[in-house]
Amino acid sequence: MALYNTEAISGWERFYRANFINSLTGFKSSSLIGTVNAEGQPNLGIFSSIVHIGSDPALIGYINRPMKAAPHTLANIRATGIYTINHIQPEMIAQAHQTSAKYAPEVNEFEEVGLTPEFIGNIKAPFVKESVVKYALELQQIIPIELNETFLVIGKVIAVQLNESIVSEDGFLQLEKASTVCSNGVDSYYNTQFIARYAYAKPGVAVSKITKSE
Repeated sequence: MALYNTEAISGWERFYRANFINSLTGFKSSSLIGTVNAEGQPNLGIFSSIVHIGSDPALIGYINRPMKAAPHTLANIRATGIYTINHIQPEMIAQAHQTSAKYAPEVNEFEEVGLTPEFIGNIKAPFVKESVVKYALELQQIIPIELNETFLVIGKVIAVQLNESIVSEDGFLQLEKASTVCSNGVDSYYNTQFIARYAYAKPGVAVSKITKSE
């Protein structure tokens, strides 16, 4: 096995280093964030840094790149306080990936890439109609990360839409049934396959599997 130190990594070509580090953390969720600006102009962007913050209250966070690189989503969230996160299915991958292009502020990414905005109830931000697992959030906190000028954006879940057939009796979401995809790096996407669930771990108690709900 190879061992790379800080000096070696720093000396790599820029894009080689970016690809290496971006994929180093392994497979992660990849979702589309839907927003509107103060004038109601829809925006859609793909993000692969979405993370569970807490369950009570239900908080989800994501990392927004520096404003000079990715300003529209964060600016819209600041303006309206509401946004949606939408899972990606295999048939949506090409359109979802295309939203990473740096479109002008006046461009509607939904129209540009061929996905459908869906407004549900009184939620002002658009969902992606083609997504089968999607949820809306209300902004709670934006935390600047001074080290690289990014932002941790934390929202509270205020609505969820999905097919109830993927929900286990204990509330666990069987996302493989929804064909939710994951990603690695910034340009590679993968299907998922269930392996096992395990019971809550306790000291001195043998680990045991949970029977998969059908």
